[in-house]
Amino acid sequence: MSQIKVLMANQPRLMRELLTVTMSDQTDIEVVGEVETASDVEEAIERTSPNFLIVALDEKDRLPTFCQSILQKHPQIKIIAIAPDRNTSVFYWTSLQVRSNQIESSEAGVLGALRGTSDQFTRIQ
Repeated sequence: MSQIKVLMANQPRLMRELLTVTMSDQTDIEVVGEVETASDVEEAIERTSPNFLIVALDEKDRLPTFCQSILQKHPQIKIIAIAPDRNTSVFYWTSLQVRSNQIESSEAGVLGALRGTSDQFTRIQ
């Protein structure tokens, strides 16, 4: 079984320490680093290649602002945002949705697909 690598970020120090202690008992989880500020997260991700990022959840059920760029640059990372004062946790991840449409097998069909012309598409059921 491969190790699950976790980076702790942007949490109050006590929260980071409690989570680290909790995870230290898990043989398949390794805390690969801790950073105090959001501005240090990107460099820590590059250095540690975590599977998960655990951050503070500032606004109820809203992805912390800096996490949007993290997910765009590193779509393989999953984020757990925790708000201990509200007893709330949210799990964020990205997914690639592959979609397809049948196009007419012609010059017009190919050009229509390139241009996004909707009447050139036939939905695949």
